[in-house]
Amino acid sequence: MGNLLFCGKNSMSVVSIDKRGRVILPKGIREMGDRAVVISAGSFAVVIPIAKEPASVAEGWLKSKRGRKELGLVAEKRAKADAVARARRRRQL
Repeated sequence: MGNLLFCGKNSMSVVSIDKRGRVILPKGIREMGDRAVVISAGSFAVVIPIAKEPASVAEGWLKSKRGRKELGLVAEKRAKADAVARARRRRQL
């Protein structure tokens, strides 16, 4: 097992990794149901919290000429095309 150094907004903690590879974040920086992206970066990991409404948080700094609904439709169309391409590569279609 090992230890991780966690630097939060206003805090820093050392947390342990258990036998099953789980990390328990300090109570002050987590809530039940919160989600985060974990990025392995060589000898350390980066934990980035995901906002409950990512689109509304990004509106302030992520500019686009398209509206949120149109962007959602474009993303859905590309995701479907990607899924079909993967299925064809795996000979599932």
